[in-house]
Amino acid sequence: MTGPANPQAQTPVLSVRNLEVAFPTPDGVVQAVRGVSWDIFEGEVLAIAGESGSGKSVSVMAAMGLLPPSAQVKGSIAYRGRDVLAMQEQELEKLRGSAISMVFQDPMTSLNPVMSVGAQIAEGVRIHRRASSRSARSKAVELLDLVGIANAGQRVDSYPHELSGGMRQRAVIAMAIANDPDLLIADEPTTALDVTIQAQVIDVLERAREATGSALVIITHDLGVVARIAHRILVMYAGRAGETGMAEDVFERPSHPYTAGLLGSIPRLDDPKGTRLSPIDGTPPSMLAPPPGCAFAPRCPLATPLCSQEIPELRPIGNQHSACHHAEDQIGEAEDV
Repeated sequence: MTGPANPQAQTPVLSVRNLEVAFPTPDGVVQAVRGVSWDIFEGEVLAIAGESGSGKSVSVMAAMGLLPPSAQVKGSIAYRGRDVLAMQEQELEKLRGSAISMVFQDPMTSLNPVMSVGAQIAEGVRIHRRASSRSARSKAVELLDLVGIANAGQRVDSYPHELSGGMRQRAVIAMAIANDPDLLIADEPTTALDVTIQAQVIDVLERAREATGSALVIITHDLGVVARIAHRILVMYAGRAGETGMAEDVFERPSHPYTAGLLGSIPRLDDPKGTRLSPIDGTPPSMLAPPPGCAFAPRCPLATPLCSQEIPELRPIGNQHSACHHAEDQIGEAEDV
């Protein structure tokens, strides 16, 4: 796996600062994202992980300008220094078509069922590169071959319903990288696929990233999916950042009990036969009325009265940053395992 030699010496491709996103509803205001900050650098793979409802997808949808008009967005989102939140729709369309691309969870939401996959890939090439129909079709064949679709010259004329789920996801990845974006965002790209196809799709994303030189953000609830390719990991819970750090540090010494819980729910090949997974007890809180203090406290084995009273700020703990009052204790437990 290749990555940025020294990310901190670079200017971020995308920089998110103190992002807050809320959605008014008949029942009240849903506080989906609450003060999250992160950067992504050239050639880097950042995994944003957490359960459904943690705010991970909303944070990148805000960065893409894809939230509905009712969304209340505060904070700063900058693409190479340009304010994304201040962009007009025409500017956002250019940004999404060439500089930033997204692979959604369900490929059928991105594919037109009455157009061949090749025509859909070629369409983006023609619009953003002003290419001829012939050269755009050739590019579509090249991209389908790059993402591992056999007989790309014939499959370029296939319709979405003629492809398997894994092949459709590959076609969507080909569409996303057609214009060599600076940043590729993959939102739960493997959720609906079996484990074998999941691994293949992750390999395709990594191959696409290396071929285009783009940065890659993967949104996932399963840390095991990104274990092989992520350089850094941001773990979110209840709209906040729980922990962030280099992937190897987070996997070896999680500093937040929630991260440890996510890792404990992943099957391991070296576990003895019959070993049971360790689920995280309880359920995520309602974001209509987040609990006071640390939102994870009701589910946390390390919780103390302080946790229910005071929101922990993200602070450096060794090589990571953790939003846990008892991060040192958690790292000590991880080292003892």
